[in-house]
Amino acid sequence: LRRSHGEFTAGGSERVQLSGAFNVRKGKLALPVNRWSRRQVTLSGTCLIVSSVKHAHTGKMHILPLIGGKVEEVKRHSHCLALSSAGPQSQTYYISYDSYTEHLRWHRTASKIASQRVNSVDLSCCSLEELPAQLFYSQDLTHLNLKNNFMSPHKGVPALTRFCKLRSLSLSNNSLSHFPLAVCDITSLTELNLSGNRLSSLPAEVGTMHNLQTLLLDCNSLSVLPAELAALEALTYLGLSFNCFDRVPAVLENLRGVERLCLAGNQLSALDMVALQWLPAHHVDLRLNRLQTVTVGDSEHLVHVLHLDLRDTGLRELDVTSLCRLELLRCDRNSLSLLRVSGHALKSLHAAHNELQQLDVQPAPENLTVLDLSWNKLGSVPDWVCDSSRLEVLDISHNCVTELPIRLLSSGSLRKLLAGWNDVCRVAERLERSQLEVLDLQHNHLTELPHNLFMKAQSLRYLNASANKLENLPAAGQSDDSSSSLAELYLTNNSLTDKCVPLLTGHGLLRVLHLAYNQLQTFTASKLARLEQLEELDLSGNRLRSVPTTILSCQRMHTLAAHSNCINAFPEVLQLPEIKCVDLSCNELTEVTLPETLPPKLQELDVTGNPRLNLDHKSLDNIRCFRVDPSPSAACASEGHGAPAVWSHGYTEASGVKNKLCVAALALDGFCGIREALYGVFDGDRNVEVPYLLQCTMGDVLAEELHRGQRQDDYMTNTFLTMQRKLGTAGQRLGGSAALCHIRHDPVAPGGDGGCFTLTAANVGRCQAVLCRDGRAVQLSATHTVKEEAEYRRVRQHNAVITEDNKVSGVTDSTRIMGYSFLCPSVTPRPHVSMVTLTPQDEFFLLGSRGLWDMLSPSEAVEAVRNVPDALTAAKKLVTLAQSYGCSDSLSAVVVQLSITEDCCCFCEPPPPPPSPGPGAHTSTHHYSTSGGDGIPLPPASSGTASELSSEFSTSEMSSEVGSTASSEEPPPQTEPLTSHLNLPGRAGVRRPACGGGSFQRQFSGALSDNGLDSEDEEPIAGVFSNGSRVEVEADVHCLNRHDGAASHVHSQAQASADTPPAAASLHEPSPSPFSSLSPSPVPPSSPCLGGEARSGTLGRRARANGSVACQGRSQDLIEEAADAPVRKQGGYFNAPAQPDPDDQLIIPPELEEEVRQIIQQQQEQMQTHNQPPAHSFQKPADYFVTPL
Repeated sequence: LRRSHGEFTAGGSERVQLSGAFNVRKGKLALPVNRWSRRQVTLSGTCLIVSSVKHAHTGKMHILPLIGGKVEEVKRHSHCLALSSAGPQSQTYYISYDSYTEHLRWHRTASKIASQRVNSVDLSCCSLEELPAQLFYSQDLTHLNLKNNFMSPHKGVPALTRFCKLRSLSLSNNSLSHFPLAVCDITSLTELNLSGNRLSSLPAEVGTMHNLQTLLLDCNSLSVLPAELAALEALTYLGLSFNCFDRVPAVLENLRGVERLCLAGNQLSALDMVALQWLPAHHVDLRLNRLQTVTVGDSEHLVHVLHLDLRDTGLRELDVTSLCRLELLRCDRNSLSLLRVSGHALKSLHAAHNELQQLDVQPAPENLTVLDLSWNKLGSVPDWVCDSSRLEVLDISHNCVTELPIRLLSSGSLRKLLAGWNDVCRVAERLERSQLEVLDLQHNHLTELPHNLFMKAQSLRYLNASANKLENLPAAGQSDDSSSSLAELYLTNNSLTDKCVPLLTGHGLLRVLHLAYNQLQTFTASKLARLEQLEELDLSGNRLRSVPTTILSCQRMHTLAAHSNCINAFPEVLQLPEIKCVDLSCNELTEVTLPETLPPKLQELDVTGNPRLNLDHKSLDNIRCFRVDPSPSAACASEGHGAPAVWSHGYTEASGVKNKLCVAALALDGFCGIREALYGVFDGDRNVEVPYLLQCTMGDVLAEELHRGQRQDDYMTNTFLTMQRKLGTAGQRLGGSAALCHIRHDPVAPGGDGGCFTLTAANVGRCQAVLCRDGRAVQLSATHTVKEEAEYRRVRQHNAVITEDNKVSGVTDSTRIMGYSFLCPSVTPRPHVSMVTLTPQDEFFLLGSRGLWDMLSPSEAVEAVRNVPDALTAAKKLVTLAQSYGCSDSLSAVVVQLSITEDCCCFCEPPPPPPSPGPGAHTSTHHYSTSGGDGIPLPPASSGTASELSSEFSTSEMSSEVGSTASSEEPPPQTEPLTSHLNLPGRAGVRRPACGGGSFQRQFSGALSDNGLDSEDEEPIAGVFSNGSRVEVEADVHCLNRHDGAASHVHSQAQASADTPPAAASLHEPSPSPFSSLSPSPVPPSSPCLGGEARSGTLGRRARANGSVACQGRSQDLIEEAADAPVRKQGGYFNAPAQPDPDDQLIIPPELEEEVRQIIQQQQEQMQTHNQPPAHSFQKPADYFVTPL
């Protein structure tokens, strides 16, 4: 039986040969006790698997090993086989097939398996302490994998000596603290893997394993090697990486057959060339050591060293000229300012991510083919580079190069030149014949390209000259019938005009054309008709008024992006047979003309941001790929009462080259109340499941943490840690980056310190957030990798391997990320959290996925969208720039524009209370008012269902691995006198005034969940929350005015401040009314914190009512890997009961029960005294419960 965690499983689909439901009987046919039963039978690998229940694919399974067993026909029954296992305790299963064809197929396949001999068994990740008894039936075993188990050195390992033909044995990651001496008795072993254990020494008996050729001892605690190891003359590979060696072991000098010295991740502090000259190793791997000095050796004795890997060693200077036969040198990610290398035999040099200002290679390398000098401080291309006659790939991007030598461009061998992100102002005009195929000149200061570039470089297939100052383009050839090979042309973010369009027609093989963010006003129709091979066209950010109808000539086109223009007529692009993505957002469209049948491959059609567009939203509901603005009836809650817009957002998403959207965005302008907002970006790299689960659930988890009253610096961290658990099985083997930004309101008194709005940002992985403050970029996030000393030590403390690409166990380059539970505790979801107080100087902030920040620096991103007035247009621009700069992954960007003024942060005086039934009643009848004329309007005291504190609400027992949201119908409002006070101002503690002269207490019970709505016709139960396991009720308890309320007021204030959590604690302020009422989850229209219309620019994705942007019509089948993900049901991600349950009661904290009884008794006495209902009963506004899109 072959089993492995993550790769192979018993009965896994990749090993299933035959499967079906048949009549099965176990044991002898003569026994009447055994009866025939219909069961699911699977022939997987070398085993027969029979389910214990009818038609079940999961649960308890009976496994019968077939190797060495028997497969016989049963003559007394038609189409029946008897399958038996081998060994003294063999078992037999009788299977009756429905047809002779099935019988014959199973007979042939099972007979082949039974005649096989087992020579390779994989029992990794089975939590074994001893070997299973069935394993000893085969004496021909040659390969045995016991990785990731708990093999006992006293019971399990000694039994391995019974396999006399065993050649390969893996005992890695078995927590072995001592070398298993029993292994030395297996004389046939040629490969032994003991990596990932806790070995601190090797015994002398290891020298008796004379046939051993490969010995892996990586990730242990070895500091010395025994001298007896030299007796292993057949040894060719010895892995010693990630141990505790502080010098090269002396015994290695006698191992003449070892060609690789693997000492990565040890504690070497010096590179001693003298020690290397006595070693026979051709390949030396010393990466991830902390080398401080390099000792020069004798070049005559170092001719055997061919490959040297010194990545991530912290070197500042390096001189390896003594290695005269060196062919490959890797010294990336150091602090090198000076590098000297011998060029006699050099073939490949990688020195990226350093601080190189000088690079000497003598003599000029004649065999050099690959040279990577990116991310350094070189001011010019070294002269010897032009003399390298065989150089094919040169990467000098991200330097300070001001000129590209003409000899370099005219080289007869150079095929790929990457010179972006430099200071090149001009390329030589006298360009001779060039063999260049890929030329990257983006992010320079070029005003023109060589006029004969395309004529001399006829092999050029890829040209990227984005982010320059180009005003024109060179001609494709001397005539219209040129032989240009150009297939991809990126010219985004230049100053090109309409004059360049005719010059493009000479490139007849052009497939990808990006002309975004130039100064184009028209695109000549006849010129576009000649680009018949065009597949992807990006004309965004120009001044175009139309797309030519000749686009129908481009029959292969699958992507058209023309957002942020002035287009007023919908193009006929939907008639193209291969079209997949159309983006016409942020234009001036008035109507959309749809054909009777949409193109079969159409995935995304985005027309958001067209204010003049008139659409019948009801007729478009069934078109999943259609992305439009919300209908006017579903306008944002912030509109309608003239409240100032404090923030507004726009977001967009774009799939990668494989049309797989592995990112997601979360945007809630009104979150947990009227003065809070939540924004997030999630990136799954190559998986869809984790971003989607984070998008649907993370808002709920954050709301629960806020309601629990955690400390202000803890709730973000707890949100990420809780979300890790809710990812369920999807988070065990998949992962994703996440960035969250949460805005909270905290009013201050005049002259007080601080501000009214605080922005809390948290992130894991490569998703980041950046704030623009007075035109400057302020980093709100941090990326955690093994490059950081603290993170490296933490990862190594947990015995994790760091591969050559700086990934933990070869999986992820981030040491803090969501998911990847199998890498815990090396990889954790604990986020980086930062908090800033928003000021009037803060203009906007950005959230972006990994691909966005790979192409754009924070300052460049801020500068690119600072002058863009619309948030949606700004988000679109960021994604378009990243795509044109070379990003081929999925992208997501959220832009949140801020309007923080001094008025927003002023101290709001309480509004005058409405009249009271008792003496001293006020005469004002306003529902709400503002203070001082300039204060933020307070929400109206909306009326709802009134009930006694002893009244009963329903609870819903719900549980899931992936978060929870609940929605239900709003109970009909009642107009009975209010005798107690339950209110729900939001999903977090929003400040509410209390009655003057009395006391105000806010009581929360249990945890809180985001009651986000998933449809436009459903409302949450007022005052009722769900935390995934039960529904809770939030209550405001007010005391009416009393003549002797002074002492009680002081006592109540102290009790409230002592018992109420900080997040839920409220201020004791005068109240407009002694009454409270129920308020549902959607925020009132007068909310001052929601900025305008929440516009989203995601292609083909529909905004959920709770602010997420999940694709319309998602089903559980889309989450292919997460089988236990919750099923999306109509009316919410989870359904909650819509009617109250009389068996459930309001939950009141025990410490407040006595005080609540006193309050109820006081209210009843006052009601008996007045013996009349309140003078005013506020009615719910008609447009109050508007479900936001």
